[in-house]
Amino acid sequence: MTTTEIPLVRADEPAPARSPHLRQLDLYRVVTFALVILIHVIGSTTFQQDVVADAIQTPLHLTREAFFALTAFVLVFQYRDRPVPAGKFWRRRFPLVAVPYVVWTVIYRVYSLITSDQPFGSIGAQLRTLGLDLLTGNAWYHMYFMLVTLQVYLLFPLLAKLFGLIRRRPWTVLAVSGAVQIAVAIFMSYPPAALGYGFVSQFFATFVVYQFYMVLGTAAALHFEAVHAWLRAHSRWILLAMAGGLVIAETGYFVSVHFGEWPEMASDAFRPYLIPWFVAVIAGIYLAGARWAAGRQRGGRFVSWAVNRSFAVFLTHPIAIALLDPLFVFVGDRYGAPWTTLVAYPATVALTFAIVEVLRRLPWSKALTGRARVPVRS
Repeated sequence: MTTTEIPLVRADEPAPARSPHLRQLDLYRVVTFALVILIHVIGSTTFQQDVVADAIQTPLHLTREAFFALTAFVLVFQYRDRPVPAGKFWRRRFPLVAVPYVVWTVIYRVYSLITSDQPFGSIGAQLRTLGLDLLTGNAWYHMYFMLVTLQVYLLFPLLAKLFGLIRRRPWTVLAVSGAVQIAVAIFMSYPPAALGYGFVSQFFATFVVYQFYMVLGTAAALHFEAVHAWLRAHSRWILLAMAGGLVIAETGYFVSVHFGEWPEMASDAFRPYLIPWFVAVIAGIYLAGARWAAGRQRGGRFVSWAVNRSFAVFLTHPIAIALLDPLFVFVGDRYGAPWTTLVAYPATVALTFAIVEVLRRLPWSKALTGRARVPVRS
C-alpha cells in the first residue's frame, strides 16, 4: 500500500490511533521550502522596483499560502476522528514553535545590532524593541510566519468544533471564507487613503489574512479521500487551472504597474488577483507529490532528510543570505543580472544546510531548530 492509498474507516469501527503518514506531503514541503529560499534570494539580489524581478516574485508568493494550507491540513488530518483537548494540545504544540520563535527573535535582534551602523542606545530601549519584535514578528522579514503559526495553534481547538459543519457543508463554508478572503485582499491592497499602507501592514502577521487557506486545508483533510481521488482523476484540469491562475496573476501585476503602481506593491502577496493562482498551485503541488508518492519516489531518501530539516532551513536561510551578501555584490558588480541570482541561490541553499547541520548537532538543537539533536558520531 502506498501512502496515497488511505484505508477508509467504517462507521462501526474505532478510528485509528494515529493517522497514516502521507508521503506526498514530504515532497510538498520540500518544493515549497525551495521556493521560499528562491523568492528571498531574488529579493536580495535585485532592485525593489525591478519590473521583471517583481514579475517573477509575484507568483512565488504562493509559499506562505501553501504553508498555511498545509499546516491546517496536517493538524486536521491528525485530529479529524478524535477529540482535541485544548490544554493537552497547546502543551504539546506550542513549545515546538514558541521556543525557537523566541530564540531566533533574540538572535536576529542581536545580529541587527552587530551589523547596524545605528548607535546601540539604552538597554531599556533595546528590550522594548525586542518585546515589540516578539509581539509583531518583525525581528526579521520571515518571522511573521512563526507568529501566525502560533495563532493557528491557539485557535485550533475552536476550529475543531467546526469539523462537523465543514464535513456537512464544505462548499458553503469555503464560499463564505473565500468571500471574506477577497474582501480582506482588497482592503490590504487598496486601503482607504485615511488609513494608508502603514496601518494595513500591521495585519501581515495575523491569521486573518490567511484564513481562507487554512479553511481550504481543513476541508481537504476532512474530505481527504474524496479530494485525493478527484485530484488524481483530474490532473489536466489542475494544470489548466494553474496556467489560468498564472495568467491572471501576471496580468493583474502588469496592469497595476501600467497604471502607476510601484512594481514592489503590485507584486504584493495580498493582491486579490493572486487568489486563483494560489488555490490552483496548492492543488498542483499536492498532485505532484501524490504522483511521486504513488510511483518510485525518486530521491526519497533526500526528501526525508530535507523534510527533517525543513523548519531549521526556514529559520536560518536569511542568515545565510546576509552572510553571502559580499559574494552577491562581487558577482553583481562584475556580471550583473541574472547571474547574481543564479549564483546566489545554490550558494544560499548550500550554506543554509551547512548551518543547519551544525545547529542540529548542538546540545540545544531543539530550541534552535525544533528538532532533537542529531547524535554526534565518535
